Amino acid sequence: MTNRAVLTGRHFMMGNIATAEGALAAGCRFAAGYPITPATEVAERLAERLPVIGGTFLQMEDEIASIAAVIGAVWGGQKAITATSGPGISLMLENIGFALGTETPCVIVNVMRGGPTTGIPSVELQGDVIQPRRGSHGDYQIIALAPSSVQECFDYTVEAFNLSERFRTPVFVLSDAFLGHMREEVLIPEPDAVPVVARKLFPRGVDTEALPGFLDEDVAPMPIFGKGHHAHVTSSCHDTFGRRNVIDAAALNFFIRKLNDKIEKHRDEIVRVEQDTDGAEVVLVSYGSVLRCAQAAVEAGRADGLPLGWFKMATIWPFPDKEIAAVAARAKHLLVLENNLGQVFHYVQAAAAGRTKVSFLPPRVLGELHEIEDILKAVNEVLR
Repeated sequence: MTNRAVLTGRHFMMGNIATAEGALAAGCRFAAGYPITPATEVAERLAERLPVIGGTFLQMEDEIASIAAVIGAVWGGQKAITATSGPGISLMLENIGFALGTETPCVIVNVMRGGPTTGIPSVELQGDVIQPRRGSHGDYQIIALAPSSVQECFDYTVEAFNLSERFRTPVFVLSDAFLGHMREEVLIPEPDAVPVVARKLFPRGVDTEALPGFLDEDVAPMPIFGKGHHAHVTSSCHDTFGRRNVIDAAALNFFIRKLNDKIEKHRDEIVRVEQDTDGAEVVLVSYGSVLRCAQAAVEAGRADGLPLGWFKMATIWPFPDKEIAAVAARAKHLLVLENNLGQVFHYVQAAAAGRTKVSFLPPRVLGELHEIEDILKAVNEVLR
């Protein structure tokens, strides 16, 4: 069926449903997953909707098989997604590393919940923020987006697919239990109005080792199985043609730097922040569902004359260090709000680099949203 089967217009839906619809709007036609609270609705929606538009959903035997199926589908020419929660990401990490090393574009949704280990499936916690950046072994770059609303669950999933295709890399969407099960209005544009990045493929009839400029490109075109090109997909250290070299340090240097540089060189095009910091002496730095607490506190504080502002990290990785440094140069204090024990706080502190004071405020009870009165009390204390 055509794209007319994809939803458009205004809808009242859960964050997880919006995530699934964002994947479909971005051109995703394959998904594989395994049920896990609080992410299961993403898989359920895709299982219902993908067959309607000529796609495929597979429930696999576990999360390891799910990411493996996604990688295979991508090399078969599909845009693909999987959705899980923290314990599922832990199981997927070896194959996520494989996808990084083989430059396999895909989208991985983590609807975060309380942990460690199996934790509390029904309680939100921003406990997996560092996991995408450092969960796999070795040295690499990753892209991770953190939506703060149900609308952004849709929008950021589309963007995640576009970034994954442009840079041939896995991209994370870091949602959470609050957002995943929250219901809000979502506006889904007509298909022609959704920005969609197409995969860069090898041209037909051109030998892979004769393609002009291939060696000089940050992101090489991708050979798809069965499309007339030889393709060797290996996670071992390899050159730009996929030939293994597991002996020479020079080969490792090339391998790692290519994976790093294709993102690092375009860092300013990837990183997204939003802020309302004009005239603010204290800036609340946050991301994901907690941003809503920061914005509510700023509105309440300003009504009482407090010089408050908010700073949103829409992109967690690459980390928005330059943007935070610019805010730190203007504000007297940065107050970091997270629903954890301070995973991003230390990165914010490092980015501020002594330009201003930086402190951390967890919620009164981990797994619950911040109370506005607690935020304003902390602000008044730092303003003294």
